[in-house]
Formats: sequence, C-alpha cells, structure tokens
Amino acid sequence: MAKISIDGIEIDVPADYTLLQACEEAGKEIPRFCFHERLSIAGNCRMCLVEVKGGPPKPTASCAMAVKDLRPGPHGEPPVVLTNSPMVKKAREGVMEFLLINHPLDCPICDQGGECDLQDQAMAYGVDSSRFAENKHAVADKYMGPLIKTAMTRCIHCTRCVRFTAEIAGADDLGAMGRGEDTEITTYLERAMTSELSGCVADICPVGALLPKPQNFRGRPWEFVKTPSVDVMDAVGSAIRVDTRGREVMRILPRVNEAVNEEWISDKTRQIVDGLKRQRLDRAYVRENGRLRAAAWPEAFAAIAAKAKGAAGDRIGAIAGDLVSVEEMFALKALVESLGSANLDCRQDGTKLDPKFGRASYLFNTTIEGIEQATSLLIVGANPRKEAAVLNARIRKRWRQGAFPIALIGEKVDLTCPYDWVGAGADAIADYAGKAQSAGERPMVIVGQAALARPDGAAVLAAVAKAAADLGAIRDGWNGFNVLHTAAARVGGLDVGFTPGEGGRDAIAMTNPGGVDILFNLGADEIDVAPGAFVVYLGSHGDRGAHRADVILPTATYTEMSGLYVNTEGRVQMSNRACFAPGEAREGWAVLRALSAELGKTLPFDSLAELRAKLVAQHPVFATLDDVAPADAGPLASLPAGTLDAAPLRTSVTDFYLTNPIARASAVMAECSALAAGALKQAAE
Repeated sequence: MAKISIDGIEIDVPADYTLLQACEEAGKEIPRFCFHERLSIAGNCRMCLVEVKGGPPKPTASCAMAVKDLRPGPHGEPPVVLTNSPMVKKAREGVMEFLLINHPLDCPICDQGGECDLQDQAMAYGVDSSRFAENKHAVADKYMGPLIKTAMTRCIHCTRCVRFTAEIAGADDLGAMGRGEDTEITTYLERAMTSELSGCVADICPVGALLPKPQNFRGRPWEFVKTPSVDVMDAVGSAIRVDTRGREVMRILPRVNEAVNEEWISDKTRQIVDGLKRQRLDRAYVRENGRLRAAAWPEAFAAIAAKAKGAAGDRIGAIAGDLVSVEEMFALKALVESLGSANLDCRQDGTKLDPKFGRASYLFNTTIEGIEQATSLLIVGANPRKEAAVLNARIRKRWRQGAFPIALIGEKVDLTCPYDWVGAGADAIADYAGKAQSAGERPMVIVGQAALARPDGAAVLAAVAKAAADLGAIRDGWNGFNVLHTAAARVGGLDVGFTPGEGGRDAIAMTNPGGVDILFNLGADEIDVAPGAFVVYLGSHGDRGAHRADVILPTATYTEMSGLYVNTEGRVQMSNRACFAPGEAREGWAVLRALSAELGKTLPFDSLAELRAKLVAQHPVFATLDDVAPADAGPLASLPAGTLDAAPLRTSVTDFYLTNPIARASAVMAECSALAAGALKQAAE
C-alpha cells in the first residue's frame, strides 16, 4: 500500500493504482472520455488531467500515471495530487474547447442527447464560449452494418470502440486511418462489423458517433420506462434493462453484473426488439377442416377437453421449449401428471442430460466468473463464440492474461483466441486426457449441447467427466467439469424435473409417429411433430410449433411476464414484466391454470405467488435468487460409460442470429444472418 494526499485527504491505496483510481477511492470525480475500466489505457483525450505537486510542471493525465511513479515530499511527505486547482480547471476547459472545435453541436437532433458524456462534461467542466471561429471539419459517415449507425463528425477519437473490438470482442473490426485532423475511425473497406458483440461499441461511445441503427430516432431516454430483467437469447442469463414506451419495447440495454456478463450483451440480445412484436399470436386458434381459425378462449379450451376426455393417460405428453419460464414448466408438469402421464421432456434437441445424476452433471460448475481462475481449457463439441458470445468474451479475457492453453475437440471454429485442435471425434477425448502435460492446478473442460444430443450423447458426457477427473479438474474447492447450455429454459427444466418419469417417453419418442395422441407443446419450435398427434401449442409467435398445432393458446414473451430462469451455471434469476402482451395473450402459467379447470384437474394455485410458494416447497433450489450453490460432484464418477460413435463432433448453433422464434421474427436479425452467410460464402470462395 502507498500513502497519497488527494485534495488534502490522505488515503492508502495499492501502489499499482493509477492516479484516476486513487482519486475515485478518495471520492473525487475525475472526468474522462478515452478511459474505460475494462479496456487498456490510451491516455489520448487528456480530460482526466490533475496537478501533481513535485511532479511535472504541467497537468498530468491521471489515467496513465501510477501512484508508485510519484515522488514523496522533501521530508518524506506523501505525494500531493490536486483535482480542482486553477491549473486543472484551466487545463480541462482548454481540452473541452479543443474537443468542440469540430464537433457539430447538433444535440437537439442527436440520438445520444440525454445520454452523452460529452454533453454532460461540457456543462460541468467547459466554458460558455470558444476562441475558434474556423469552419468545422466534417467527416463522411461510415457503413458498419445493420446494427451501428455512424455520425463520424461527432467522433472525438477516444478509440474506445477500437480497443473494445480488439481486446474484448477479438474481431479487429475497427481501426484508425489518417493522421492529425484527418484521423478517422472506420472498418476495413467500410464493411459490416463481424463480431457478435458489435452493438457494445454504441454503449461505450462517449459521444453520438456510434449509435444503435435499429433504434435510430425512435425516442429520447427520458421517455422510456426502464425495467431490469434477464436475457433469454442464450443460457448465459445476461443482466439487461428493457426500456418501454406504452406497450412497446423500444430497446434492450445491458446492466452491470460482474458475475455473469460484466457490462456486455450480444447483438442478438440487444436487437431482437422488433421480433417481440412481429408474427405475434394474440388470440386463440382452432384447426377446422385443415385450417386454423380464430376462436374464443372457451371454444379453444372445449376443443382440448373434448379430445382429452377419451385419451389414456400414457397417450398424453408434453414438451417444453427453450424460452419458457420455470413457472410455466412447473404448471404444465403438474397438469400432465394429474392426467396420469409421465411423458415429459424439456430437451427438445434430444440431449442426454438427466437430473438423476445430480446437478453437477448438467451445470457450468466452474461458474462464468470462475473462468478467470482457470489454468487451462478443453472444449468438446462446442463453439462458445456462437453459443454464448458473452461467455466467450470471458474466455478471451482469461486468455489475454496469459498462461492459458486452450484445446478444442470437434469442429474447427474461430474462438477469437488461438487454440490447439486435438481432433474431430469423441475418441480424442481420452487421448487428450492421457497426454495433456500442462493442465495446471485448475483445469476446465467444457462440453457443448451438440455433443450431448447425438445418439451416443450419454457416453460422450461420461467420457468428458472422466477426462475432467483425469486432468485433475474435479477436486475439493474446484470443479472444472462444465456443460455449456444454449437454451435459457433448459437448466430450469432439469431442476424442476421436466423429464420423463418412470415408463415415460422423451421428446423424440413423443414426436415420432405413434408417439402420443395428445401433445402439449409449450413453446418448442425447434422440433417437428409427426402427423397423427393432436397438438396443443402454447407460445408467443407463429413459428414451427404454431404451424403444426391443432389448437393455439397465445402466451406472453419474457419481456411481458415475471418469470424465473436458471442460467447455464445454475444461477436462479428473475425476469420482470416490462409491458403487457398483445391482444388476448396471457402468461403461460395463467393459461394452464384456466385450462386445468376446464379439464377437471384444477391446479392448486390461483396466483403467481401461490405457484412460486409451491415451486419452492418442492424444489428448494429456487428459493435463492442470483446465487450459485456448488453442486455435489460425487455423482459424476458414476455416469454410465458407453460406446463412442466415430462420427465427428459438431456445434449446435449454425446461424447465431436465428436460433429461436423471437429472433426468426426479427427483420434486423434476418439482415444480420444474410450478411453473415454472404461473408462465409465469400470466404469459402
């Protein structure tokens, strides 16, 4: 620790702290544009200037000087730093004056108005006039793809966006060209950005140079109602904020959650906003003479009751999709079991995960934050960049810290950081575990969903668990065995037991010809149901599940209800209602409660609070929010081994932008998908 005096306040701080960090520790606000806590130090905006007594006879950039670099006083007094002296005030006014020489001052028509750091700091630290009368220098706008709108005349060359793409995203999409006043930030040949995190550059831009294009000129920030929630586009469970105006979602922004997403979200999370209102199911439908027609709720319920009246219990089944909440699955499970059926499954992709082997067999046990403590990584049949973009950024962050060898078994992909390709097939798992020499004290192993959805998925799971044990990844205080999920609802479904009971059929068996007579499809849009079954679809969008349905019951999306979700690491989180569902659509649990009464099997709750009380009573894991309880790793040793298929391992996400019905309804995501496909085709040629 080092002692330092800041504006007469003596504090002890670590010697490697920058002066900016030391000033903030003392409670002093230091303005900045180029500095960002998660990026490397550039020191090029000079807005964070402070005065150092006994130091250089000029203001010092506090972001670029460390406390250990200061000299003590002549009698050993601690170094003195002033943050509000006349020298500092004059220097900041001068910096602001220079920044505004060419800035267009178009605040009334700038989308960043009301959320602009330059605007705020010009008011706080600038002056009311300028000595420069020259014509302002203009810069042509750049094309950066369908997600980023540019107004480069506003750019102050802080290079936050350049450092973000190079350091966090690992895509090298942006760079600077030209010198002096001709410097411009641009993409290579003005092509679209390729990173799955590209929208984050709009968040960190301190001016209005980079903005989210889909939300261009749609509203001012003070017009929106801001609701904290969680993302369901993947299984990471990123903290988000849903901004609404009236009944419409206007935008989705990240919230800071150091344990999960830090302050980043993927482009899909951010820009599926238009998909929330397109192709929506807003009324019930009944199929008549081969065609769906609109119907009232009582008529739709009566059609289901008539069909269920003569059906045997073991001929009724239910499958749950990737975006549904725990409450909806709990209610559907209770309803189907009351009808005498054990045919339940939340694994529509056929993954061989089973809660009977314990939570550790299907969780990301290291936790997302724990990635930073790992010493090596083996990835089996997964592509974290496409399956969990924010989690992949955490892997890259650990790699940039050094001494972190990464190995990959499966399809060769771009992970934004180098790795050793071990092999394509599952047989390489045991070979790697036997030959690895540098796993370190805390090795990690990640297995993806595609590897577990194969016919030999159970054998792959056991082989990966054994490899983790052989590498020393499973021991007291550290569990490096990790399952990377892609579906937001999957872990919650496994926790609540939405899997086949004794003698029950799984999702594949239920959807095959002759599987069941009545199938309750709760938002499962990634699976085909064979002809013959009477399908009751509960969902929000007119996707694959609705096209196959005989009765459609419209439900709310994750932004239109309060619901529990469990992310890939087993963290129970709650989404909050930001707006109301359109038309006659209702929350899934409420629809199931009303349907149960019509079927003569009334569920034992009348409110969401009562439902959650019963849920917690049966499954105590849901009692604690935003916490990860370590799972018992003991059962991992008893996973049943089997014969591994020689076929190469694949990844589960082929198109990052079109993985669920909300994304497929989005015109923005469709444009991104087309651009990505074109880029792949061009690269192949």
